[in-house]
Amino acid sequence: MFNFFFKQIIRNLWKHKSFTIINLSGLTIGLTVCLIIGLFVRDEMQFDKFIPDGNRIYRAYYHVTADEGMSTVASTPPIFSNILKDRFPEVEQTLKVLNISSKPLFENKEIKMYEEGGIFADTNFFEFFSLEFKFGTAKEALKDLSSIVISERMAQKYYGKKNPVGKEISIGKKLYRVSGEFKNNSKFHLQVNYVLPLSAAGIPKEQMQNWGWYGFHNYVKLKEGADLEALQTKFQEYSEPFLKDKGTTKFLPLFQPLHDIHLYSTNFKYDIAKRGDITYVNALIIIALFILIIACFNFVNLATAKSLQRAKEVAVRKTIGASRKHLLIQFLLETVCLTLISIFISCILVLALLPFINHFTGKQIQFDLIANPLNLFILLFFAVIVGIMAGSYPAMVLSSYTPVETLKGYHPRDSRSGKVPWLRHGIVIIQFSLTVLLIICALLVRKQVTYLHDKDLGFEKDQIIFFPIRGETMNNNYKTFKQELLQSPFVTEVSIGYGFPGDMVGDGFITVDGKPESKKVTQLMVDHDYIKTLGLHLVAGRDFSREMPTDSDHAFILNETAVLELGLGSPEEALGKTILWPTWRNPDTIKRGKIIGVVKDFNYKSLYEKVEPAVLQIYPDAYSKVAVKIKADNVEDALTQLKTVWNNFSPEYPLEYNFLDESFETMYQAEDKLKSLLWIFTAMAIFVGCLGLFGLAAYDTERRTKEIGIRKILGASVENIVLLLSKDFAKLIFIALIIASPIAWYFMKRWLQDFAYRINIGWAVFAIAGLLAITIALITVGFHAIKAACSNPINNIRTE
Repeated sequence: MFNFFFKQIIRNLWKHKSFTIINLSGLTIGLTVCLIIGLFVRDEMQFDKFIPDGNRIYRAYYHVTADEGMSTVASTPPIFSNILKDRFPEVEQTLKVLNISSKPLFENKEIKMYEEGGIFADTNFFEFFSLEFKFGTAKEALKDLSSIVISERMAQKYYGKKNPVGKEISIGKKLYRVSGEFKNNSKFHLQVNYVLPLSAAGIPKEQMQNWGWYGFHNYVKLKEGADLEALQTKFQEYSEPFLKDKGTTKFLPLFQPLHDIHLYSTNFKYDIAKRGDITYVNALIIIALFILIIACFNFVNLATAKSLQRAKEVAVRKTIGASRKHLLIQFLLETVCLTLISIFISCILVLALLPFINHFTGKQIQFDLIANPLNLFILLFFAVIVGIMAGSYPAMVLSSYTPVETLKGYHPRDSRSGKVPWLRHGIVIIQFSLTVLLIICALLVRKQVTYLHDKDLGFEKDQIIFFPIRGETMNNNYKTFKQELLQSPFVTEVSIGYGFPGDMVGDGFITVDGKPESKKVTQLMVDHDYIKTLGLHLVAGRDFSREMPTDSDHAFILNETAVLELGLGSPEEALGKTILWPTWRNPDTIKRGKIIGVVKDFNYKSLYEKVEPAVLQIYPDAYSKVAVKIKADNVEDALTQLKTVWNNFSPEYPLEYNFLDESFETMYQAEDKLKSLLWIFTAMAIFVGCLGLFGLAAYDTERRTKEIGIRKILGASVENIVLLLSKDFAKLIFIALIIASPIAWYFMKRWLQDFAYRINIGWAVFAIAGLLAITIALITVGFHAIKAACSNPINNIRTE
């Protein structure tokens, strides 16, 4: 029996070659996209799943409410861990992590490199997160004050494949001893390269008890059966008295499950986790389903359209004794066989594309079906399910024909009976609704991404190089270093400070003299040339001046948002008002100064965030970066001169620099990748949809061959025939546009809400998408229409 079915399937697939190729191509593309997206989504969902008892681990964070709105902050005070461990019995253990934001110089003999991805952590870090050790042990790794634990990737740079435990390495000219080497785990939300004991950070004890210093990431592990909601409520009640003295800003501590950190933290500020985005993951899943649905609908549409050609085959087989059950099985097996062939080709394509996918996503996705037989079983099961779903309706249609009526040349579904083929039309509408939806989304994402890159940020970011101050000599002589740079003919401006756009910025509370409440603002520690170097625009008052000695200790410049939120009236009215600021070095020391100027708002952070109130002041104790503006036509000469001056001050430190515009470009890598992916998947959806449309057009043209011949004999032109054959499809695409447009508008409006600065969704995008879809459809249909219109009418009538 099986042998008979197999022969019949092969014979029919070969007999209807065009049908087979079109459906095979559509299913292969649909399944390939599903496999690629499925591998990506599975990889994203695996973060932190390797950690034992991960379902009992949570990260503390803040929900902050201020006058300007609400925000979520991933960093919290270090005292959180101590309080939770000592006062709440449902807590099993806690962990404090402090990010090392700088890139210190590592040295081992002749090897010198700046390394990022470092943290200070409690001694139980590796017990808490269970990273696998290659050398050393987790329990003893961070016991010693001068110990360091490094990753396998980092160990290979400095020690090759040798055991590094016990060997010394210099960090910022200070010696540490390697106490362990752990294996890099790409599924860990903290992508750390090295870990130092928290005691080595040298933080004063009183600072660790400060509720207002939220520079840490605190984790808590609950005991079995502990109630998180109850703990959260009790901790909020306990911490409220310590957090209420912050003016109008309200801090609400919450706990985030460990398994949610990677995908559900896109709006968290001051986060150090490797972040994905559940919105993009869900969008990719929907796109995969769209393309698979389009491919399956192609099969259903073409199979039902081809049913007339197979009607007599069904009738003859029923006449000689075949039951409907046997026919149903045969047609379903045909579809499943086609799907299995498609899945086989898809697997080959995925294996071939995987290196490019990993390079594009920065992942290490693997697709090994032999090593994991369960995956192979799931894949085959998926192929069978898709085959049954796609083939069920056509199989029921084909097996339902009655032999007598069919052999007479008539059956109820014969489209020549004048009935509208609603099923096929409905499927085309659904297919192109999904396609138009993807086109609109791709156009809007492209427009938003272009806007992110091209928006005027309120400062000049081109031709500005910035780099950290390194070494004691430069720290003590940064003014001399700056003067030597300014002597170069290739350098136009130099500024030294802390808080350049695209880089780390600080914050703190200020109080307007005479007002009872303090206000949290961004603190930009600048020198006299910061505004000039970045090309900021003063809207009122003046810049810092060396001719005014009081500017260094008693002057502030605000941005427009700060003037507004501090209730100072207009920029002109704000001038001369007094501000009080508790200094960073000693919060008990108050810096008192007047507002001497107001600058136009500028986006020193990404466009995901609104411009926050910012205060510019001269505060040399915080200076850590240098910004150099160079001439556009002498970049190489400027860099050579910069390196020469650098080596005069810090020869022991290699120069490491970035261009300011490149720093802003990297902020939108996720959006750039989303744009590329959307265009690729949209192109695939269009191609798959056009395959089905191409087949339907071929069938429709063939079915109306005699009608076309008669119309031409009666005087119809080629244009009339093409219009006749194309207008029905154009109507379907137009209906698809009407259905897809409001859906696309709704979802894209929600996506754009994530951006503080965004484009408007205008009608032009929908018009372009509709025009593009109709053009593509008419080109697809037009091939057959023109071919039929140009054929000899006598041959058409004769061959009918």
